[in-house]
Amino acid sequence: MTEFLVSNIQSQSGLGLLCLIGVFFYVGLITIGGGQVAITVMQQVLVDQFQLLTNEKFFNMVAISESTPGPIGINIATYIGTELYGPSGGFFTTLGEVLPSLIIIILIAKFFGKFSDRKGVKAAFSTLRPAVSGVIAVAAGRVILLAMVVFLPAFSLSDISTWNSGIMIPAPNAVFFLASLFVLFKTKLHPVVVVLAGAIFGIFFC
Repeated sequence: MTEFLVSNIQSQSGLGLLCLIGVFFYVGLITIGGGQVAITVMQQVLVDQFQLLTNEKFFNMVAISESTPGPIGINIATYIGTELYGPSGGFFTTLGEVLPSLIIIILIAKFFGKFSDRKGVKAAFSTLRPAVSGVIAVAAGRVILLAMVVFLPAFSLSDISTWNSGIMIPAPNAVFFLASLFVLFKTKLHPVVVVLAGAIFGIFFC
């Protein structure tokens, strides 16, 4: 399905924008579990499958989208659309991202109350929760990996002897990551302060 949607995605024509809207509609349609799950799907489609963005650029977009107000899935859809096609691209990719949710939530609001107590519905939700947790964990793991680990030229996934010399975790990144976790879990400091501190820390120490 995604290959059909984005067969012309890299062209800067109207059809390319239409395909990109289709991709975000697809992402919005299959995303169960919020914006973190959407990140995983976007990364698989836009970065891994079609190389529309590099991993580094995509996760920089994720960082900015996470740092700005609003749902991260919508923020990043707007960002990518604007980056590739200007403000109109941002508008239409955002529309593509939110439209499935709007349609589905309207249908659920109208009909779900009649079926919520049925055994099949309860069973479906009991298995959806752990599945969604796993997908969110994958998304979080990818962000942490890109933020914390630098893969040096000597690194080869297939050659274990290169792992020690090919992977580096910069000390400033590790220290700030652990400090952020401590602050978020042990104090009542607002996460926005931690995000701003991360930006300042990166400018002066990384």
